[in-house]
Amino acid sequence: MIFVKNLIPGMVKTRLAEDIGIDKALDVYQELVHHTHKITKKLEVDKSVFYSEYVEIEDIWDNGDFKLTSQKGFTLGEKMSNAFDEGFDSYNKVIIIGSDCYDLSSKHIKLAFEMLEENDVVVGPAKDGGYYLLGMSEYFPQLFQDKEYSTDKVLKELLEEAEELELSVYKLPVLNDIDTLEDLKETNIDWTKLGADAEVDSDDEGAY
Repeated sequence: MIFVKNLIPGMVKTRLAEDIGIDKALDVYQELVHHTHKITKKLEVDKSVFYSEYVEIEDIWDNGDFKLTSQKGFTLGEKMSNAFDEGFDSYNKVIIIGSDCYDLSSKHIKLAFEMLEENDVVVGPAKDGGYYLLGMSEYFPQLFQDKEYSTDKVLKELLEEAEELELSVYKLPVLNDIDTLEDLKETNIDWTKLGADAEVDSDDEGAY
């Protein structure tokens, strides 16, 4: 399950936009979405894209490889919980990722699925105290209840809840989510050269 935001100026990467402007922040987010598409399109699993507002038509995801739907709920916790609840109607291993992590690769996702064979939960810690990936072997709604998102306590609260539930947890490598200019500087994205003229090719066979 891939959570993405609709490409609406001023609605994506708002903290980053404070430093580089709304248009450039949108360009950076488009680059992140393109990266997320490249690392997931060849994974031999069923894939769903959950848009923040509404399902886009004829965008990078609309090629038959991904089920397209929208997020349901008010808070991020509710939206993720509802997505997992829906996922476990059909599957016994479900993973969610966002579209903010330029360091994320298909290898991380494959490893997460492997580790769910012997763990209840797999989490990918982000440097900012959140997480870029969460996988579960069954639906544990408690992991989303009464949690404060968009803070540096998100991962800590998740792990504490998992410990209370006596769940086994596997941690993936710590990676960098891009929310601020400092985060962006830690990547090799040259945001100054991104723009409306940059071609996004949905058939790009990037080496991921």
